[in-house]
Amino acid sequence: MSSNAGSILIIAAPSGAGKTTLVRALLQARPHIRHSVSFTTRAPRVGEKHGEDYFFTDEPDFMARRDAGEFLEWAEVHGNFYATSRLWIDEQIAAGTDIVLEIDWQGAAQVQALYPEAVSIFVVPPSLEVLQQRLQTRGKDSAATIERRLAAARSELAHAAQFQYIIVNQDFEQARQQLVSIADSARCRFRQQAAQNASLFQSLGMTA
Repeated sequence: MSSNAGSILIIAAPSGAGKTTLVRALLQARPHIRHSVSFTTRAPRVGEKHGEDYFFTDEPDFMARRDAGEFLEWAEVHGNFYATSRLWIDEQIAAGTDIVLEIDWQGAAQVQALYPEAVSIFVVPPSLEVLQQRLQTRGKDSAATIERRLAAARSELAHAAQFQYIIVNQDFEQARQQLVSIADSARCRFRQQAAQNASLFQSLGMTA
């Protein structure tokens, strides 16, 4: 298959908007889609596993990998570094696999510059008040951290127009259906279908 066979789905959101839960639902509904595991310098949270949730590393190793050109994109978020392996992404989409990237708006801009065909999706809360309630309810962060995340959310929401799709996560089931529909539509684009069904389209003199 050509490098056009798979799709890259970029999904970003302010912390607490429900992005991770929606992505898990998408992967359950569409098992052919794979989740990109990012590198991060932050400490693992309770229940997170190395190699499944993230590749956990320290800052010197992260910077060495960055300087060696291993990363598709990288960003500093809330005092920690995050990055995506470019080599792994290229291998997956060339094999016809659709990939989900959970990254922030800065990383999304970097990926879109390198992969113009990537599909960008921004998940937002119904309001900042609802976002604050969700951050408090999940009980993972201190009050100071929640205030910092709310301030960051206001800044992040200002970049919503840079994304092709916006999902307002008020009703989870509706948001889940919208995300699955976007993923299905991405796979039905001409370039992806022509790459995955090359013999048909080549016989018609058409290529991806």
